[in-house]
Amino acid sequence: MRPLEGVRILDLSHVLAMPYCTMILGDLGAEVIKIEKVDGDDSRKFGPYKNKESAYFMSINRNKKSVVINLKEEKGKEILRELIKICDVITENFRPGTMNKLGFSYENVKKINPKIIYATISGFGNDSIYTERPGYDIIAQAYGGLMSITGYPENPPTRVGSSVADIMAGMFSAIAILGALRTKEKTGLGQYIDTAMVDCIFAILENATVRYTVSGEVPQRIGSRHPSLTPFDVFKTLDSYMVIGIGNDNLWEVFCKSIPEFNLLVMAERFKTNDLRTKNQAELKKIIEEWTQKHTTEELVTIITDAGVPCSPVNTIDKIIKDPNTKYRDMLFEFDHPIAGKMTTANSSLNLPLTPCKNHVRPPTLGENTEEILSKVLGYSKEKIEELKKDKIIYGRG
Repeated sequence: MRPLEGVRILDLSHVLAMPYCTMILGDLGAEVIKIEKVDGDDSRKFGPYKNKESAYFMSINRNKKSVVINLKEEKGKEILRELIKICDVITENFRPGTMNKLGFSYENVKKINPKIIYATISGFGNDSIYTERPGYDIIAQAYGGLMSITGYPENPPTRVGSSVADIMAGMFSAIAILGALRTKEKTGLGQYIDTAMVDCIFAILENATVRYTVSGEVPQRIGSRHPSLTPFDVFKTLDSYMVIGIGNDNLWEVFCKSIPEFNLLVMAERFKTNDLRTKNQAELKKIIEEWTQKHTTEELVTIITDAGVPCSPVNTIDKIIKDPNTKYRDMLFEFDHPIAGKMTTANSSLNLPLTPCKNHVRPPTLGENTEEILSKVLGYSKEKIEELKKDKIIYGRG
């Protein structure tokens, strides 16, 4: 058994933030019933495509069942109400107010199922002075302060290459739902979870926040180097780039004594401590980079790793996918899709030996499980299902 087997999630979410959350819950064994509109989750229209099926959608929707319901019609809303009665959690990430207009606010849903856990994600939060502001990942990264410290000082503020605001909101929501399920287990009570993408970005700013609250310093863009540790940066090599991470004075000494070119550096007073190295980081980087540019990345990684100092090549995506450790760690999810064919996406990083979380059900086609859920879960007759299909209340390929 997986940890969440027996937990049923009613997932009304779309695109990335909450779908990432429910994918995690699905990985943990929850039954995730994904409610989609007739033309599907918006992300089904995001590339890249394979045989006209969205690989983007498939990358974040494994372990889910797709049910298509027309929620603009009262008969569709009635199906949703029946599903709410038998679910432990309902999730959504529409713009604040959307669920209220549909008639499915937390207060209304709680009347249907008093023990329901109701989880939402939005840009600024449903309870916020900025409730009316729409939010996307780039909005949260900008407003939350992350973009101001990402990139190089001579360049404009930079969005992080992955949609970290969406993903962190999904991860924080998953953690909150797990906590709420534990509370429900002990008290029998459900609750309302209001996650804001901007809050999540602010929560992960790490030392940037305390640098300001302690010293009044407003953190700026400084490239890839660490503001408090040196050398802790990206370095140009003969053929590409690598990173070296020296997090304390002992590692600095080991680094210098293990590499003949730097034997004398350990004696230099201006580099003696981490604070002094950070103060003189520009000079030190120039010295180190004069050495790294004479060697290939592969040579340098071998030399520095053998010395016991943390370092890494700056891998491109193809290299990390092909890296033998990626396969060894079972980080590739390979599956046969009925339309797209053979597919490979990133696997779950959850490792629970007693309850493995890496044997997944492939992402569903649009409406693939509509009839299954209505018949097996809600007990609808074949005749009733056919009538709902005829009235364009539901849609299913099965």
